[in-house]
Amino acid sequence: MNFSDVLLQSLPVLGLGALLTVKFALLSMFFGLLAGAVIATMGISENRALVFLARAYVSLMRGTPLLVQIFVVYYGLPAVGIALDPTPAGVIALSANAAAYLSESMRGAILGIPRGQWLAAASLGLNRRQALRHVIAPQALRLATPSLANSLISLIKDTSLVSVITVTELLRSAQELIASTFYTLPFYLTAAAVYWVLCTALEFVQRRVERRLSQPGRNA
Repeated sequence: MNFSDVLLQSLPVLGLGALLTVKFALLSMFFGLLAGAVIATMGISENRALVFLARAYVSLMRGTPLLVQIFVVYYGLPAVGIALDPTPAGVIALSANAAAYLSESMRGAILGIPRGQWLAAASLGLNRRQALRHVIAPQALRLATPSLANSLISLIKDTSLVSVITVTELLRSAQELIASTFYTLPFYLTAAAVYWVLCTALEFVQRRVERRLSQPGRNA
C-alpha cells in the first residue's frame, strides 16, 4: 500500500488530532487571557507588593522552558498530592505560560494609552477601576489585538509539546501513525502542513479583525 492510500485512511485520525490541537489552543488562550488580565492589572497597580508578584510571575514563566513547566504540572504536582490527567495538566501548563506573555501585551497596551484619557475619566467622576474598565481597557484591547493574535498562533504550535505527556493531539496522532505504518518523514511533513494551515487560517482572521478595529468609529 502506497503512502497516499495510507494517508487517506489516516485522515480521520489526523483530523481528530488537529481538532484537539485547536481545542487546546483555544482553552489555553481563554484561561490565559483571564489570568493575564489579572496579572496585567496587578502590574499596573499602585500596590508595590502586587507589582512585585506580577513581575516575579512573568519573569519565572518567561525565563523557564514551557516543556519544563509541563513536566512540573504533570509529573511534579503529584508529589504534593495534586494528580492531574494529561488533558487538564496540558491546558493548565499552556494557560499559565500564555498568561505571562499575554499579561505583558495587555500591560504594555494599557500603558500606551495617553494619560489624558485617565484624567478625562477622572473628570467624569470615574474611579481608577471604572476608568480602566470603561475607558482604558477598550482602547488597550485594540492596541493589543495583534500581539494577542500572535500569542494564539504560537499556542497552536506549542500544543505539540503536550504530546510528551501522552495527549493525543496532532503531533502525537502523527507519531502513532508512524509507529503503525513506518512512514516517518511523510507523516511528520503532513503534521507540519496541518500546523501551517491552522496558523495561516488564524493569520487571515487576525488581519480581518485588525482591519475591522482600525475602521473609524470602531470600538474594541
